[in-house]
Amino acid sequence: MEYVKPMEIEKRSMEIIAKELDGIDIPAENRDILMRVIHTTADFDYVQNLKFSEGAAAAGIEALKSGAHIVTDTNMAFAGINKRLVRGLGGDVHCFMADADVAGQARARGVTRAAVSVEKACTLKYDLIFAVGNAPTALMRLDEMIKKRRVRPKLIIGVPVGFVNVVEAKEIIMRSGVPYIVSQGRKGGSNVAAAICNALLYKIKR
Repeated sequence: MEYVKPMEIEKRSMEIIAKELDGIDIPAENRDILMRVIHTTADFDYVQNLKFSEGAAAAGIEALKSGAHIVTDTNMAFAGINKRLVRGLGGDVHCFMADADVAGQARARGVTRAAVSVEKACTLKYDLIFAVGNAPTALMRLDEMIKKRRVRPKLIIGVPVGFVNVVEAKEIIMRSGVPYIVSQGRKGGSNVAAAICNALLYKIKR
């Protein structure tokens, strides 16, 4: 077995992914994002189930360049997003799931913390990108807030993983009229949400 230096592992991995994608028709603006997701998951099913609204990647990049803030539904995604790059562009990353006021409201109202977290995010006075990797209820509440004109996200990254209301919530977001990157079906996760955010940031960094 060949020893690969740590700095070479990602480069070699991306070369392998690119080779396996050779001959597959992927829009150029989405290719780096898809490759980053595959690199994170080792799952080539995302070639078929990662869906982009027209101009979604460009919308996300322009929003980040203009200082947009990212809101995510898990501390795992929060940890995985390159906050140094976001802050260097004038934005920040938020996760309200562990906030005491969010937990208290969720208990009192009998709803999920993810839903309350979205409501709290909608009070932020910034352009927002939502990166949801776990809770379909976050997407469902976000759609309600969009319809009430309480928020107009620059991009929704909707990639929750699971079995209950996951597929339906993603379909709702794809009909919301907001730019989206969505993993259709049950697959997704916080690591995928973070990978998509980072892919957008790395495209800016280049």
